[in-house]
Parts: sequence; C-alpha cells; structure tokens
Amino acid sequence: MLIRIVKMTFEPSKTEAFQELFQRNKEKIRGFKGCEHLELYREKNNKNIFFTYSYWHDEDALENYRNSALFEEVWSETKQMFSGKPEAWSVDRIWSSESVGSPQ
Repeated sequence: MLIRIVKMTFEPSKTEAFQELFQRNKEKIRGFKGCEHLELYREKNNKNIFFTYSYWHDEDALENYRNSALFEEVWSETKQMFSGKPEAWSVDRIWSSESVGSPQ
C-alpha cells in the first residue's frame, strides 16, 4: 500500500470553490481503480491550506490515476486556485492505532 499526502495552499477567496470541486469529484476519485481511501483535511490556523490523504494499492495505481482524464480534469481546475506551490509525499505507514488499511 502507498499513502499519498498532498498539501495545497489556495487563494483565500478560492477555498469555497475548491471545496465544491472536491465534493463534486470525491466519489469518482475514491472509486478510481486502486484508490482504497480518501480524506480531505483543512489546517486549523490557516484556512486556505488543505491536505488530501489517500491510500493507493501501489505506485502503479497512483500513476494510473495521475495519467487519467479524471486527474487531468480535476487538477487543471484545482491548480488555477493555488497561491503557493503544492507539495506531495508518498509515505509508508510505520504504525497506526487504527485497523483501517493497516499493513499485514
């Protein structure tokens, strides 16, 4: 399993539009082959910073999504709202107290 964390900083006036875009597309992203989990977080003290947190079956599944028409559509609209460069990390889980998606 691959866990992907993406940090996005938006123009303050664009945060509502981003949330609407996410709401319209979250089920499509979650339903994409290889996506096992999807969450959206908002930074408590800086309301124009958001994080997506997703689980992918493996790197190939993430790359298939990143090369898809769905990603192109969502990302092309999302990146127009940024006020800063997005940051992304692919991470391995070392430990979790939850059983959802836990490695063997």
